[in-house]
Amino acid sequence: MWRYILRRLLLIPFTLFGATVLVFLFIQFLSPVERASLWMRDIPRNQAAWDSAIKQYCLDCPITLQYWNWLVGRRNPISGEMEGGILRGQFGYSQSGKQYISEMIARRFPATLELALWAVFPVVGGGIALGVLSAVHHNKWIDQLARVFSIIGWSFPTFVFGLLVLMFFYAKLRLFLPGRLSDWAVREVMSNSFITYTGLYTIDSLINGRLDVFIDALRHLILPIITLAYVDWALLLRVTRSSMLETLHQDYIITARAKGLAEKVVINTHAKPNALIPVVTTAGFSVIMLLNGVVITETVFNYPGIGSAVAEAAVQLDVITTLGFILLNGLILILSNLVIDILYIFIDPRVTLE
Repeated sequence: MWRYILRRLLLIPFTLFGATVLVFLFIQFLSPVERASLWMRDIPRNQAAWDSAIKQYCLDCPITLQYWNWLVGRRNPISGEMEGGILRGQFGYSQSGKQYISEMIARRFPATLELALWAVFPVVGGGIALGVLSAVHHNKWIDQLARVFSIIGWSFPTFVFGLLVLMFFYAKLRLFLPGRLSDWAVREVMSNSFITYTGLYTIDSLINGRLDVFIDALRHLILPIITLAYVDWALLLRVTRSSMLETLHQDYIITARAKGLAEKVVINTHAKPNALIPVVTTAGFSVIMLLNGVVITETVFNYPGIGSAVAEAAVQLDVITTLGFILLNGLILILSNLVIDILYIFIDPRVTLE
């Protein structure tokens, strides 16, 4: 297993290299003038200024030199300082966010990570539990109800369900709120008395002993979690149910029941571990989508995470910001796939990684 993990880790730089090449080639579809406007905060209005910007950023250089400068940065001929370079964490300036992309990622990613951590257990655990329950009670009323629940969730557009949840729980009942924190909680978090350790307000508030801020942050997470859980439950329920039904008809399950083993033991010890291999793959990609930022959900609930930042950049045609987040998502996808492959060993001992 360790040799397999080491090989996968050694392949990560080459995979990321391929991702950077693809992203850079996307940029080349734009003209030098268009690319100059993407990096500049103020768009010049005369041809001399455009020509100066193109020369300064070396946008008329050979493509290999442009890629090298984009990858590692280049030295400013006037100041002598290194500028740019995604390997140095400098993805460029975000016109939509009015700040450098690296700063935007550092500010936005903790919000997405916090939402993902709170959503992963109800999303994955709930979907798998419902799928197992549906398969065990095959063709009974529980199974029929779960299938209807799954069909509705699978066909429901995310933004429609999110708006309905927002309208009912926020506009009508005033129970849960959009955004990430209330105004009073934002003032508390920004005060000198509140120390930020992780950027995750639910964790930092507990460390600071502020239960009121913790409850407020949790209230703002409820509606996005409900929306994400219902939409993802539909997929996980169907995959788990199908896999469990196939496993329950295997000969070793019939033999286990013939030996007089309790049904609970048959389901939890023999059937469920063997049925979870395809489920883990589906659940893993659900978690990856959470970490990459759920664009529609974060936008509907005005949640300041990675997904809403990408949506704002796309609406304003901020290509540089969008490409920066594509690179981040690629890194998350590569590492998450490695974790999913390793999890197979713990779920099914018959699986070996060579």
